[in-house]
Amino acid sequence: MPKPLSDLNIRIFADGAEKASMMELYRNPLIKGFTTNPTLMCKAGITDYQGFAQDILTEINDRPISFEVFSDDFNDMERQARLIASWGDNVYVKIPITNTKQEPSYELIKKLSTDGIKLNITAVFTLDQVTKTKEALRTDIPAVISVFAGRIADTGVDPVPLMKEAKEILTDNPSLELLWASPRELLNIYHAEEAGADIITVTPDVLKKATNIGLDLEEFSLQTVKMFYDDGQKAGYTL
Repeated sequence: MPKPLSDLNIRIFADGAEKASMMELYRNPLIKGFTTNPTLMCKAGITDYQGFAQDILTEINDRPISFEVFSDDFNDMERQARLIASWGDNVYVKIPITNTKQEPSYELIKKLSTDGIKLNITAVFTLDQVTKTKEALRTDIPAVISVFAGRIADTGVDPVPLMKEAKEILTDNPSLELLWASPRELLNIYHAEEAGADIITVTPDVLKKATNIGLDLEEFSLQTVKMFYDDGQKAGYTL
């Protein structure tokens, strides 16, 4: 039987941009931090980026929370990063591994990290990116490297061996944490634990499935049959 999530070493961060959901998860002791991004904020209908972030930070000020820059120009990224970092001591600034022109962000990462800004390097997919990001970061400033294991899995590649190698690359720098990003199912939390990741981001929909942990499979089978039957009845199908 799988361990309860509370018994795992990995820290679970909630990924989203809807205030009501974030506040509900904030009350959940399993949730150790939060992340968001421009795509999630856009889907949530947020039009005032700074207003939303600062409103959330009035409530969530004692756990790590990541907000992402959204410029494609490195000079403007730097300006945005410094502004975002000023919003709170618990804030991590998300910097994409490249801009849309596939120009790497390592120089910007080094500059911001050297100045003591806590970073979350996002959209990382390769071990080469992990290595070069590590080299750009200060050894005494907390930072997160977000490897998009779920999207890697979408290509047919098993992300667990890659994540294990990524963790090995980061082992000699205790200030750096490896984050398993974009999980697709609850099982990915256990995959991330197996791989030695420090953090996994989990959406509310995935987290809701935690009630199934340890469920008897015969009982789960019956629940599924009942779901099919009830939905057929609700739809009023006839043959």
